[in-house]
Amino acid sequence: MTQSIAQILGYLATLLLAVSLMVNNELRFRWLNTLGCVCFIIYGAVIGALPVMLTNMLLLLINVWYLVKIYRTNEQFEIITFLPGEKIAERFLDFYEKDIHRYFPNYRSSLQENDIRMLVLRDMVITNVFICSLQADGTAYVKINYTIAKYRDYKVGKYLFIKENSMLREKGVKQVCYEKVSNPSHAKFLIRIGFTRSDDEMSYFKKLS
Repeated sequence: MTQSIAQILGYLATLLLAVSLMVNNELRFRWLNTLGCVCFIIYGAVIGALPVMLTNMLLLLINVWYLVKIYRTNEQFEIITFLPGEKIAERFLDFYEKDIHRYFPNYRSSLQENDIRMLVLRDMVITNVFICSLQADGTAYVKINYTIAKYRDYKVGKYLFIKENSMLREKGVKQVCYEKVSNPSHAKFLIRIGFTRSDDEMSYFKKLS
């Protein structure tokens, strides 16, 4: 029985470490790697493999150090607006076009001159593009809200919609609405930052406080 548990822990640890190497978000990488190390430490203790335990204890300490550093980092966010055809924004959209289409397949055809256009900077790095159309009742219908994969740790969304939504409110936005969300990971993101799902479970909305 003990040996069976050890084998399961060993396979689980291997899986966690392998998956951690495939993610492109540092926070997720550190957490997956940490869990893998913990499983290997227990595995090493069960089978009496001291080198396995010591190696993973060292890696665990390294991961914990980086996690503390990540959570203590005080990042600087900034929102800037841009006009249609602005080169830096167009270059961003062109560069990430393939990935953008996984979440917003029709964003190009739906853009209008009077849309609200914003870029979110994180430590002076362009991490997000947000474009929406504002209706007379204050509802902003999202056409694109794309964050590059490396920064998908919910911080950009929380900044844009919760912590610092003053720029949206200054433009008359009272409620942000997604008419249709087809990507499951994006739907999960919206629920995580406080959006409410409609009865048909396709559209999502959030009132700005």
